[in-house]
Amino acid sequence: MLRGASPKLVAAATAATVVLTGAVIAASSTAAQAAPAVTRAAAPKLSTTVAPGGNFNLSVWELQEPVGSPGSPRTIPSAQLQGAKGYQDSYFYTDTKDGAMTFWAPEKGVTTPNSNYARSELREMNTDGSSADWKLAGSHQLQATLRVDSVTDHVCVGQIHLGTGGSSTKPLVELYYYKNGNIVLGEENSPSGGQTTHQIANVPVGTQWSYTIAVSGGNTINLTVNGKTTKYAIPSSFNAYHMYFKAGSYNQSSSSSTTKGARVAFYALTVKHS
Repeated sequence: MLRGASPKLVAAATAATVVLTGAVIAASSTAAQAAPAVTRAAAPKLSTTVAPGGNFNLSVWELQEPVGSPGSPRTIPSAQLQGAKGYQDSYFYTDTKDGAMTFWAPEKGVTTPNSNYARSELREMNTDGSSADWKLAGSHQLQATLRVDSVTDHVCVGQIHLGTGGSSTKPLVELYYYKNGNIVLGEENSPSGGQTTHQIANVPVGTQWSYTIAVSGGNTINLTVNGKTTKYAIPSSFNAYHMYFKAGSYNQSSSSSTTKGARVAFYALTVKHS
């Protein structure tokens, strides 16, 4: 007992010491039992200071833009798209905030002969510069991570298009994003036309999401959106046709406005065939 201290004060001090000591022991025990911190590797960041060709492999793409002469939009070949100093302009550029490869397609713009809508869109090519034109047999895959920043009504962000093998200029499938966030697959009924749509998911405007459009076995479309896969049979009427992929911003509405339209930003884009 401390000299001059009352028994009550000593008891209180002793109790406080016990409480504090217990708190320290408990804290030490909790820290010792805590799981070690897990360090996750950061996803590769896109450069904000290079053209899209500096971040993405554009050796298998050419670009169609919503400018040019009527029925003949400007086309930028793969050789001009590639590399850190590759082609970019107001319709196709690197977002200086996050490095995304960005496509802008206004409501008013030059269209292809078989469409009423403007586009800033990549068309699949072969590495030798010829147009991609693959058979349905085998495995074919288009993968993308993207964000739709603005859209007037809806926009096609990826598609499988018919190539040689017949006179049709239709797509096989188109993946649409709507202004309310709905993601919808448009499946062509036959080379003559007519499209059946399937509601797939909903992602708010400005939110990143991912898709994979794949062909397997020569007769099945495998669509994966944010990890969920759905399958669709390919009608036999398409068997004679070869195919190719497209990706970007293919606006699905038109008007006299050059300020309204669809702006789509890609964070990853790859093609695989086997």
